[in-house]
Amino acid sequence: MNCSRGLIVFLFSFIFFVTNAQEWPASFEQLGSQLPTPNTYRTGSGAPGEAYWQQQVDYKIKVSIDDEKQVLTGIEVITYHNNSPDVLTYLWVQLDQNVRKEGNIKDVTNITGIAPKMSTKNIVQELGAYDYDGGFKIGEVKTTTGESLDYFINRTMMRINLPAPLKSGEAFEFSMSWSYNLYDRMIIDGRGGYEYFPEDKNYAYTVAQWYPRLCVYDDYEGWQNKQFIGDGEFALEFGDFDVEITVPADHIVAATGELQNSAAVLTADQQKRWTLAKKSFDKPVIIASKEEAEAREKTKSAETKSWHYKAQNVRDFAFATSRKYIWEAQAVKLPTNTVMAMSVYPKEANTLWSDHATKAVKNALEVYSSRTFDYPYPVAIAVNAAEQGMEYPMICFNGSRPNKNGKYSQRHVSDLVDVVVHEVGHNYFPMIVNTDERMYGWMDEGLNTFLELETKRERYPNLDTIWGSPKSMTVYHIRFDKWLDPPMTNPDITNFSGYSDYGQASAAMNVLRNVIMGPELFDKAFKAYTNLWKFKRPKPADFFRVMEDASATDLDWFWKGWFFKTAPVDVAIEEVKWYRLRDDNFQPKQKYGIQPISFSLTGTPEASYREFMNRVDDQKIKVDFKGKNFYEITFKNVGGLVSPLVLQFTFDDNSTVSETIPAEIWRYSESEVTKVFYFDKVLKSVQLDPFDKTGDINTRNNVFKL
Repeated sequence: MNCSRGLIVFLFSFIFFVTNAQEWPASFEQLGSQLPTPNTYRTGSGAPGEAYWQQQVDYKIKVSIDDEKQVLTGIEVITYHNNSPDVLTYLWVQLDQNVRKEGNIKDVTNITGIAPKMSTKNIVQELGAYDYDGGFKIGEVKTTTGESLDYFINRTMMRINLPAPLKSGEAFEFSMSWSYNLYDRMIIDGRGGYEYFPEDKNYAYTVAQWYPRLCVYDDYEGWQNKQFIGDGEFALEFGDFDVEITVPADHIVAATGELQNSAAVLTADQQKRWTLAKKSFDKPVIIASKEEAEAREKTKSAETKSWHYKAQNVRDFAFATSRKYIWEAQAVKLPTNTVMAMSVYPKEANTLWSDHATKAVKNALEVYSSRTFDYPYPVAIAVNAAEQGMEYPMICFNGSRPNKNGKYSQRHVSDLVDVVVHEVGHNYFPMIVNTDERMYGWMDEGLNTFLELETKRERYPNLDTIWGSPKSMTVYHIRFDKWLDPPMTNPDITNFSGYSDYGQASAAMNVLRNVIMGPELFDKAFKAYTNLWKFKRPKPADFFRVMEDASATDLDWFWKGWFFKTAPVDVAIEEVKWYRLRDDNFQPKQKYGIQPISFSLTGTPEASYREFMNRVDDQKIKVDFKGKNFYEITFKNVGGLVSPLVLQFTFDDNSTVSETIPAEIWRYSESEVTKVFYFDKVLKSVQLDPFDKTGDINTRNNVFKL
């Protein structure tokens, strides 16, 4: 570049920044070193690298439930496959039930207080003053040749010292026995336990985090052995399960996987109905009826039966069992798989569940599969359990019941659809796209809430489609702004996980899809992410990188604002100036609140052409702009989060025009920007975010009427 000319350009740029920028636009700096360096395990594109690896853990388990004493007893044989390049000298095992052991870290560190008026249930739960002997009772831990293994327990974590180093490519097999007291979920908050029905004196068990299970060992941080406090959920390895569940002979058992011995546990009629259900694509088939359940409630068999289930390539196993259960199933045809959608529920959930539950499972499978990948497992089960919403591979536990007379309202339907779709959806995140819930709750809860909302928009447009949208986040910023945490915050230390893990990430996905990228581009990028990482273990950086790599969209500013910070969207229309050419003889009507400012267009100075030989047609440009209305609009970023500008212009004939300006308009100044728009018509008003797409928390400064 010519030195003098380069100096002129530099000085012009410097003057522009000094006079227009009020701060350095940090939002548009690249994340750079804030993300981990790509390597052979995880690439710069966000895809798994050529050396990517993950461990595998297989379980053979025999478990029984004492329906008189509410005690679970089990023995398991674990095969640990070391696929890492490292030599391991010990294994870490999760003992989740120890979160309720006396002196556990959760109760000891809970912040408690006394209110002026408290119910008896409330004070018992607040102080943990219930009569319950919790935690795992560990029996023998030994090799398959009978040698005892050395171990020690640190609260919810158990370290097993290996008798010899476990080299890369080797497997180690050992066994463990244990038991624990199941708990009443009405009193003790937890993901698994039982519900007691005093009217018929029966129990319904939803059994989760019930067996000692291996911690994750990965390339990112080695052992994920962060203590289980309760809010941060789980990190688990994939493996194969072979499980025998022994319960009273009149129980119905729903579980992860496929039933192996239906002839031994089902009646002849139930087997016929099950065969029929496999071909019923239009409606559910009752496998175990209400009448059969009511008969079982009364007889209470003293004998036992063992239900045998197998599941391949899953990261966990859960089950539900009760003599109260009604069971229905329907086949769902996906492009590459046929899935049995099922619902299991006590009579107390009818008729709400018989009318809507299996259909909700089906709708979730179809919509989620269309947005990600076809559901790969053979079954998807929703089990009714009071005041619960919890997910496991192929099975989930869900609340929502009708009134005691069996009648229900639209609110009941909405509650059922919300929880069933959400928990079934968790099969995709984190059960298949296997994220670390202990560290990054938003990677499963937020992405799942986003697709839950998409499912409701497609299949249930008459139900609530606000939660998870940008609009639903405004109340948090207005009422609780000082206590909010960004989604990247660890779940155990967030003040409002509903905001951080669920709503904010879902709202972000809505903004990304509907405002920034557009549905077609977003859907392609999102599918790329889910297909690259299904049955693998992505981290936040992998998600961020894939979404950019698959879309050619620079989103570093977006991740920084929506996931690393809590500043809200609040953009104000600060000022509107109206301009017209001086010589167009326009006479505005008195109804306009502002008057046009006249300006002139001169011919282009000869000196500005420099070396160019051709010339601008000055006269044509003057003619083209004659009669136009120019509006110089000043936008102020009050909230702090840079955002696209979604605008609607309304003209004096009441016609409208909409326009979306990308967030990069703030790249020179994050505080205030101006932009000129011009139209043939006279503007009556301009409105920001008229369709609630960006989550702007203050709509009072979004409208400017001329």
